[in-house]
Amino acid sequence: MPDLILASSSPRRKELLEKLQIPFTIITSHVNEDFSKSQAPEEVVTELALRKAYAISKSHPKSVVVGADTIVVLEQEILGKPNDRNHAKNMLERLSGKTHTVLTGVAIFYGEMIQTFYEKTDVTFWELTSFEIEHYLNSNEPYDKAGAYGIQGLGSLLVQSIHGDYFSVVGLPVSRLKRKLSELELF
Repeated sequence: MPDLILASSSPRRKELLEKLQIPFTIITSHVNEDFSKSQAPEEVVTELALRKAYAISKSHPKSVVVGADTIVVLEQEILGKPNDRNHAKNMLERLSGKTHTVLTGVAIFYGEMIQTFYEKTDVTFWELTSFEIEHYLNSNEPYDKAGAYGIQGLGSLLVQSIHGDYFSVVGLPVSRLKRKLSELELF
């Protein structure tokens, strides 16, 4: 059985991959995450996952390398990680009372084999008060997360409903990944 490598420094992805009960190592890929504004969100998230996995697979061709990326899309605009408090506040105000889409792209590299997929989940926020937004901003949770929130933490209090894979919103659609790895007869 080949080694499994997660090409991510995300503690959330690490925790989720542990659910597969397959030994793995983490090697962080440092890739350019710029993308063209003309690309569809599905293309962006798949390309970013590919970049991450490819960067590690070049030096580990006998291992199965999994790369992933998560983006938040509101009205066809990709909301990345906030630059600062004001940027995070603006994102949360825009998400308030609306449904947005979270896309997580996954790329699997093994030798010459490359497989990709993405998972799409719709998340609806409650209508947020200024107090709720300020309270959340004070938690320091939103600053390293796409869309300025983490559904697995205090950000869960902002969410009214979810339609799709919860774990994909956290950062890795583990159920679909396990099925894909089994389908490819890798694990």
